[in-house]
Amino acid sequence: MQALPFALLAIIFYLGAASWQGLALSRRVPQRPLLVRGIGLLALVCHALTIIAILREAGGLELGLSSSAVLASAVIAALLLAVSLVKPVLNASVGLFPLAAITLVLAMGLPDSTRDTGLPPGIAFHIISSALAFSLFAIAAVQAVLLAAQNQALRHHHTRGIVQSLPPLTTMERVLFELIWAGMLLLTASIISGLVFLDDLFAQHLAHKTILSLAAWAIFSALLAGHHWLGWRGLRAVRWTLGGSLLLVLAYFGSKFALEVIFQSG
Repeated sequence: MQALPFALLAIIFYLGAASWQGLALSRRVPQRPLLVRGIGLLALVCHALTIIAILREAGGLELGLSSSAVLASAVIAALLLAVSLVKPVLNASVGLFPLAAITLVLAMGLPDSTRDTGLPPGIAFHIISSALAFSLFAIAAVQAVLLAAQNQALRHHHTRGIVQSLPPLTTMERVLFELIWAGMLLLTASIISGLVFLDDLFAQHLAHKTILSLAAWAIFSALLAGHHWLGWRGLRAVRWTLGGSLLLVLAYFGSKFALEVIFQSG
């Protein structure tokens, strides 16, 4: 089974779903959540088949930059579609579906060099909780960007366009903090499981990830405390959310990019 045809189909479906939702946000086409979910689900199925084909071609699980990115983007897309059934987060597909398409392009173009033939249950739990936490914070980051755009439009008394397409501001903020709370629970589980099941979280190859993950945990904890006790919201919540999410991106993919792209090309 070849990965390329499924990857191309997934890219087309992802971009199609994201384009429709983007046009719906600008009120050029009507909102069609069932259509966007349906096309997104087709993209996710092709995405999953691409991953299966990559695993078969590689002869095992590879944890290099491109494979890690394509796996993470599949989890993000799946979680977004699932959460959108109960929360108004489908607008985040405008940013996350194209991101998934980009990771598929990378997976087709960048070879991986890191392979893991087997994972103990404890390590598997650590990886799964980390991936789910990262996915929730990725959704929260796009939610924060949309919230910032909505906030900015209302400050300038622009009540048309994106403001009319998004849920009310209070709903957007409530969903943002619900995503952060859920992400924090999973990130905490990831950190604790790493402490329990990994030999040394501060070993040379893990130190940067541990430090950045702990820093992100501290930022999100401060944001939740500030929201609860001091009423933090609006653009302040947006900045803290994006800052914490950026640290997680650096923690999960920064070293892989440096080792596999910058140093190897050098």
